[in-house]
Amino acid sequence: QVQLVESGGGLVQAGGSLRLSCAASENIFSFNAMGWYRQGPGKERELVASITSARVTNYADSVKGRFTISRDNAKNTVYLQMNSLKPEDTAVYYCNANWVVLSRTFTSWGHGTQVTVSS
Repeated sequence: QVQLVESGGGLVQAGGSLRLSCAASENIFSFNAMGWYRQGPGKERELVASITSARVTNYADSVKGRFTISRDNAKNTVYLQMNSLKPEDTAVYYCNANWVVLSRTFTSWGHGTQVTVSS
């Protein structure tokens, strides 16, 4: 079972920045894609950003131009750089990984890290 451990969350004022990290227990090069999701108070979990093994990225419209996802295969880590943070970015942020073995798709989730943006 792949383990994902998020870190880097915290309390920040609006306009500030945070960088989230997601460390994987296995070589992330084998993952088809990794992503960051978030779940705000009273909201459903939503995709924030994803990155494939070919480093193709995808972002939610609400974070385009402010957040950047990247990966360091040597460190088995995926990052989410968050700039110009807004109070509506407040949520628990979860790391996700997907991979395929013998045509079966597997997924793993981290336990989440809290991001709170004060106005």
